[in-house]
Amino acid sequence: MTATIAYEGNLRCNAMHLQSGTSIETDAPTDNRGKGERFSPTDLVCTALGTCMITTMAMKAMDMNIELKGTTIEVKKHMLADPRRIGKIDVAVSFLPDLNLSDKDRTILERVGDNCPVIKSLHPDIELNIAYKW
Repeated sequence: MTATIAYEGNLRCNAMHLQSGTSIETDAPTDNRGKGERFSPTDLVCTALGTCMITTMAMKAMDMNIELKGTTIEVKKHMLADPRRIGKIDVAVSFLPDLNLSDKDRTILERVGDNCPVIKSLHPDIELNIAYKW
């Protein structure tokens, strides 16, 4: 088992990661009867995408003797209404300006990011707009 989830009422949940004991609280978004005081479940999907991309890229970068520490990722979720679902995710990966890589190394890392497990797990109807800012 990966996690346990407890519904706490008022559209809020607490998810406990069993291996580490860490927890994440979720809340329904303000546009869907929630308070928006925590990540929503769909926020977590988009956040999982960004963290998966950089984690897999960092694994490959380690093999290439490249340090990606300081890289930042911005994700923006776009919801659709009928049925309510994620319609588009914008992802901007920004690398530190002093990271001087060859075009080949950049291409390798971008391909790894574009093929992370979360991307491969998303429904193909979700539009992904990914920008790598070197």
